[in-house]
Amino acid sequence: MTLRAIVPALIALASAPAAYAAEGYGQDTLLTPFGDTVTHLVFIGVLIFFAIIWRLGAFKAVFGGLDKRADTIKAQLEEAASLREQASEALALAERRQQDADKEAEAIIEQAKADAKAMLEEAKKDLADKIARREAQAANRIARAEAEAANEVRRAAADAATEAARRVMTEQTSVDQFEAAAREIEKALS
Repeated sequence: MTLRAIVPALIALASAPAAYAAEGYGQDTLLTPFGDTVTHLVFIGVLIFFAIIWRLGAFKAVFGGLDKRADTIKAQLEEAASLREQASEALALAERRQQDADKEAEAIIEQAKADAKAMLEEAKKDLADKIARREAQAANRIARAEAEAANEVRRAAADAATEAARRVMTEQTSVDQFEAAAREIEKALS
């Protein structure tokens, strides 16, 4: 139906109550308020106003705006649901990464403990080896010092014996020189 067909129908409909009201003046009917001229004119004005608004496309704009707003809200809700899913996936991924990091940290700690234990054992072994070498070196030095001391004592004894023999030989010329030399050597060694 076009506007040209609707407008005359609306005018006829709007003017009908006025015609009914003129016939039975003074009787109250269901259509009595429409018999009033002011009410009748306001009703026609409202109809014309809505016809103009409809013709200009205001209803389409209002309903189109409402539809657009509903579509926007629907899109925002879908986007919020999508973002919620992404956030839950990101949270699950972060939790898995945290668990992996915790496991890796525990493995690193265990490896560090094992390395520290091995290093401690190695250090103990090295220390024992160093102590054994130092003890061997000290024993060698002591043995050399003992040998040197024994050699010095022998030299000193030989020097003392030689000196005693020389004195005895120069002082005594008898046969008992040997016995006297032995006594002098014993005195020198004591």
